[in-house]
Amino acid sequence: MRTTARPWTARWRPALAALALLASAAQAQTPPPFEDSMAQRLLACTGCHGPQGRAGRDGYYPRLAGKPAGYLYQQLLSFREGRRQYGPMNTLLAPLSDDYLQAIATHFASLDLPYPPPQPPAMAPADQLRAQTLVRQGHAQRKLPACQQCHGEALLGRQPGVPGLLGLPRDYLLAQLAAWRQGERRSRTPDCMADIARRLDPEDIRAVADWLSAQAVPTGAKPAPASDEKLPLQCGGLP
Repeated sequence: MRTTARPWTARWRPALAALALLASAAQAQTPPPFEDSMAQRLLACTGCHGPQGRAGRDGYYPRLAGKPAGYLYQQLLSFREGRRQYGPMNTLLAPLSDDYLQAIATHFASLDLPYPPPQPPAMAPADQLRAQTLVRQGHAQRKLPACQQCHGEALLGRQPGVPGLLGLPRDYLLAQLAAWRQGERRSRTPDCMADIARRLDPEDIRAVADWLSAQAVPTGAKPAPASDEKLPLQCGGLP
């Protein structure tokens, strides 16, 4: 007995029903709300600088969270205006206004987040002494002020525009001091950090970076408040 072929609608009815069910379920699901906040917008920053700007894992991208807003703003301006050269940062910031850069700086400066424990490097006693002398006392004959004269006695920075030196990866400290020394990183004239970096020997830079990166950041530590105390050098990059 010959059978008649089923119409195509009958043959595909189960598949069509399944598709209709999936479409209905998709329509029933509402998309999650978009959080229009600075934290959401700045995921482009924290992709490299770590969650909430805590620092990248590769040891090169520095911490942003808790740094003085004036310092962060000046660095964003420097990237946008080409005084600091790093392609992704220069491109990312090129279209942004001064006001938006200030909003970015204010956001990261407001974050109060704990620092990870440091990883103490193996330093020879002579290198430790060299680093501590430069950081705490400077070197008068070479016209090198102590790091803490500008960056605060606790080396955690000074409001409104001097950054802290603790809680930074060793590789980042090495790279930035070398960039200043070689003219690859610049600030507004007078460029005090460029002058200091050029007076440091490569052995000084290595010892200071090793020592600073090995220091723990005290719990609840913050930059020192603004002060009328005169800095040992004029710095054009300060707000």
